[in-house]
Amino acid sequence: MTGVAFATAALVIVLSVFNGIGDLLRSLYSAFDPPIKVKHEKSKSFQFSDSLRKKIYDLEGVEIVTEVIEDYVYLRNRVEDSEADMVVTMKGVSDNFIEQHRMDDYISVGEFRLYQDDVPCAVVGSGVRNMLSIRIENNLVPLQVYYVKDVGSGVMNPASMYAQQSLMPAGVFTIEKNFDENYIFVPLAFSERLLNYEGRRTSLEIMPENGYPIEKLQSSLKDLMGKEFQVLSNDEQHRDLYRLLNLEKVFTFLALALLIVVASINIYFSLMMLVIDKRKDIGIFSAMGASGNLISRIFISEAAIIAGYGTCFGLAAGILFCFLQQTVGLVGMGMENAIVSDYPVKLEFSDLLLISGFNALITILISLHPARLGLRYATAVSGQS
Repeated sequence: MTGVAFATAALVIVLSVFNGIGDLLRSLYSAFDPPIKVKHEKSKSFQFSDSLRKKIYDLEGVEIVTEVIEDYVYLRNRVEDSEADMVVTMKGVSDNFIEQHRMDDYISVGEFRLYQDDVPCAVVGSGVRNMLSIRIENNLVPLQVYYVKDVGSGVMNPASMYAQQSLMPAGVFTIEKNFDENYIFVPLAFSERLLNYEGRRTSLEIMPENGYPIEKLQSSLKDLMGKEFQVLSNDEQHRDLYRLLNLEKVFTFLALALLIVVASINIYFSLMMLVIDKRKDIGIFSAMGASGNLISRIFISEAAIIAGYGTCFGLAAGILFCFLQQTVGLVGMGMENAIVSDYPVKLEFSDLLLISGFNALITILISLHPARLGLRYATAVSGQS
């Protein structure tokens, strides 16, 4: 019973941790990535017109359509008498991006601002800020942004091989290491001039109206945009990551389920010893008129009592641990720069049902042979009578 309880509690805790990590990732990615993203199936960019914008806004459930131009650029900052530079991903967004308020809780320094007195501004990740020693409060030193052009062979003038523009740092965001160390946000017009896109966009970010079903809006957008475009929900934008997380959860469940199997093997041998030890009692029961099914149910009930109590104690212990982890924080991440201080956990009723069902299945399987053996003894006694 203790073995079943321990393995059950371990399963509840570990599966809840995977659920918590999944929810944490979704919350982080929902801040950076939109609920619905539209991009071309094959091309890096596509032509975006006012008529297409109007058609999208005419769809039921659409609240905000943010135009995006995203590409790699070379970012340089002048630090006193030296210069620091690095390659970053520039994400140019239209002005209505601010209206989505996705980044409000993740601005650590300054504010999310795309313009200041008609001067274009950049909001950089905390990793980029640290690498380039950017001072948000120092508005006298602009950031230099370079983009390498796709020029043909034979070009001799180095200045014609790249485009360069300047903007001012306005804020710093801190979400997740991969975003913090690679991304900067800039105005859409700035990125359009730098990349010479002239009406082209790399993606569209769609914000649905509050309470409107995302699946329904996603289906409407697919019908409007056609097969040439991908219309992706937030989960679909990170499909491989969530698939890997679910795969790890499945294999972890199978690994810890072996503990329940081992504990059940102990129950099996205990029942076998009980059947052998109680042969005389089986004979007495049979002589008193007990049927073979009654004797079989005795041993099945014995296994069910052991596994049932163990499962209940294990579920209770696992739920209690998860509750304390959520409220008190029993186990920390062990890292100073971690996104959260304690391991995230989330109990899901489906996991509790899965664990209980698995325990019940194993209990039935391991009790069948001892029950048949008890029935055989009972049949033998009846035959001798």
